[in-house]
Amino acid sequence: MTAMYQLHLSPELLASCPHYRVAAIYAAVQNTPSSEGLWQEIADFTRRLRADATPDSIKQQPAIQATREAYRSLGKDPSRYRPSAEALRRRLLRGLELYRIDTLVDLINLVSLRTGYSIGGFDADKIQGDTLTLGVGRAGEAFEGIGRGPLNIEGLPVWRDLAGGIGTPTSDHERTKMDVNTRHILALINGYDDNAASLHAAANMTCGLLETYAAAKDCEVTFLP
Repeated sequence: MTAMYQLHLSPELLASCPHYRVAAIYAAVQNTPSSEGLWQEIADFTRRLRADATPDSIKQQPAIQATREAYRSLGKDPSRYRPSAEALRRRLLRGLELYRIDTLVDLINLVSLRTGYSIGGFDADKIQGDTLTLGVGRAGEAFEGIGRGPLNIEGLPVWRDLAGGIGTPTSDHERTKMDVNTRHILALINGYDDNAASLHAAANMTCGLLETYAAAKDCEVTFLP
C-alpha cells in the first residue's frame, strides 16, 4: 500500500544530495510494548559493536558517513545534529543502553544500528494527505522532535506531509510517531550513499523483522528513484 503515497524528491534536496535513494516500507502490524526476542538481537549487536567499534569507525561507516556529508552539503553541522544511526551507535559505545520504547520503535532502531541508515518510522494513520516530499528545512520552520522538544531543522533533509514536517535523519516529529496502538507502519530508509544493493538489503531486513516481531502482513516496498 505504499502506492497510497506519492513520494517526491525536491530539486533543492537533489541539488545538494544527487545520490539520494529511499526505500519506503508499508505494512499492517501488531505492535506490543516489548519483545524479548528482539531485545536479544539488540543485545547481540551491542556486544559486537562494543568489542570492535571506535568513535572514528562509527563516523566512517559508509551509510553514516554519506549522511554526514549530506548534512555538510546542506550547511548543517553533523557533529551538532547527529544522524540518528550515528547517535544510536555512539550511545551504545559509551556504555549506555537503548531506551525501550515499543516493539516497532525498537525494531527500527535495530535496523538503523545494523545498517547505518537513519530511518523514519511513522504511524501511517497519522500522516496527512497522500503525498510525501523530501525537501530541506527552512529557517524558523516549526518541528517538534520526539523527546527533544523544538528542533532547529534549518538545513536538514525533511520529509513533509500535507501538514508539515514529519521526519529528518536526526529526529522524527511527535505528530506522526508510533506507539503501542499503531496498526500501520510507514518506514522511510534514507540512503545517501548511492548503494542500491545495501538499501534493498536494509528493506528486506526491515520486512523480515516486522514479520517476525510485529506480525506484519503484506509488507510492501517502494524504491525511489
